[in-house]
Amino acid sequence: MSRKAAYVTLLTKAAYLPGALVLHFCLVSVGSRYPLVVMVTPGLSQDVRGVLARRNIIMREVDHLLPEEGTHKLSAHDARFQDTWTKLRAFELAEYERVVMLDSDMIVMRNMDELMDIELPSDWIAAAHVCACNPRKLPHYPSDWIPENCAHTSMVHPTALTSPPVITESSPRPYHLLNSGTVVLNPSSELFAAIRHFLSTSPLVPTFSFPDQDLLAAFFRGKWKSLPWCYNALKTLRVIHKPMWRDEEVRCLHYILADKPWSTPPGTGGDYEGVNQWWWDRFEKLRAEMQPSDSTGWELVVSNVAKL
Repeated sequence: MSRKAAYVTLLTKAAYLPGALVLHFCLVSVGSRYPLVVMVTPGLSQDVRGVLARRNIIMREVDHLLPEEGTHKLSAHDARFQDTWTKLRAFELAEYERVVMLDSDMIVMRNMDELMDIELPSDWIAAAHVCACNPRKLPHYPSDWIPENCAHTSMVHPTALTSPPVITESSPRPYHLLNSGTVVLNPSSELFAAIRHFLSTSPLVPTFSFPDQDLLAAFFRGKWKSLPWCYNALKTLRVIHKPMWRDEEVRCLHYILADKPWSTPPGTGGDYEGVNQWWWDRFEKLRAEMQPSDSTGWELVVSNVAKL
């Protein structure tokens, strides 16, 4: 272990407990040398905290982080993003030299500890590009989110694994956008203070469609390193960017959009049935490990999972 580092995720409600536990299970299963730290907010129940503690998961208490009241409004469709501003508190975890921030709707399929050691200036981040194809044609998404403007459209295997999209001044606007499911960062109190000031004062904040994600792209414009798709393999990429995608190359799979695998019973996943099954396979392994030793905790987990 070359430095003090950690994977970090945010948990604000019991509904995402199954995701957080499966994420932790995955990191252990692939032999990661680094812990998962779960940032928990004051409203998270003691029952949920107890489950995390019995899984020997490190918790860090954090307060909610929000823009100034009245400056930002989410569409009803994306109300689930209200808590995601608080993800930015990962920059505050200065006890670590390096943090890889992960969403809890992800599974790690291959060890990716190399992210802890990539070269990154102290005031930069690394992340993979957003997919701007908007395959569900959601009307509240930005109008320039079309396949022609998506940074992944020109990517093909195997070069996409070593040569991620290049951003130039003439690139379409979405090329400058990242997906914040996986973000490599160097925490510091100074950097967090600057981000918090930006959140409180920037006139751009009311324009953001995706809270923390758009803020990171704006704050770190010209200062974020593009990661290959495999470190934040959006589930939609498997369907709409087939020339780039290879199942065996996925390091970290991201279950974007509202239909999470634990809220989608097996057999009802449509185009995403296959990738959803990857989550359920890991969930069943977690069940075998956890249920005998913590039946009460497992009941809480199952209460937040779609009926099988």
